[in-house]
Amino acid sequence: MMNSANTSTRTVHTAVYDTLADWEVGLAIAHINRKQWQREPGRYRIVTVGLTRDEVTTMGGVRIAPDITVDELHPNDTAMLILPGADTWLDGSNARFAKKARELLEADVPVAAICGATAGLASEGLLDDRLHTSNAAEFLAGTGYAGGDRYVDAPAVTDGTVITASANAPAEFAREVLATLEVYAPSVLDSWYKLYGQHDAAGFFELMASTDA
Repeated sequence: MMNSANTSTRTVHTAVYDTLADWEVGLAIAHINRKQWQREPGRYRIVTVGLTRDEVTTMGGVRIAPDITVDELHPNDTAMLILPGADTWLDGSNARFAKKARELLEADVPVAAICGATAGLASEGLLDDRLHTSNAAEFLAGTGYAGGDRYVDAPAVTDGTVITASANAPAEFAREVLATLEVYAPSVLDSWYKLYGQHDAAGFFELMASTDA
């Protein structure tokens, strides 16, 4: 976990590439950036990272100009790297992001991967010795990795500094990301997930009460 005593603004980097699956990371990055309910508002900012600075187009047709390139990303400059899914993970186009993930993990910087990005981590050997999940065990088995016995059939899994999640679990993915970064107090995060993950309106009123408190 991060040291909550650190009040300086830190950067969470989000990888962007063609065919990025917009819905998979929207909740996570929106609530990292949004100050409401946070224990230290403004503690984090989002910066996008591309293979180059050339504009990319997401699966939803949104065009994004990356803030920096993957080669400009250094462990001392980031609090976490978030890797969304994309079709480009399946043809090896994003291998440099997987190698960057290795560099960050070796420096004890958290990496969060969802959907196809988990296959990228698996191909790099980063899931061989860690508990993890993905879209399906068979999906990762196709990478030829050696971590099949560490696969967990769950929406999202955190093992140390690695977060993995299924494509259909954006709320669970966001919950693990927000917990690792300590964006919210644990009770507030429970209410957040009640609202966004369980679709229970009671979570909204609990969040509003936490704001008043």
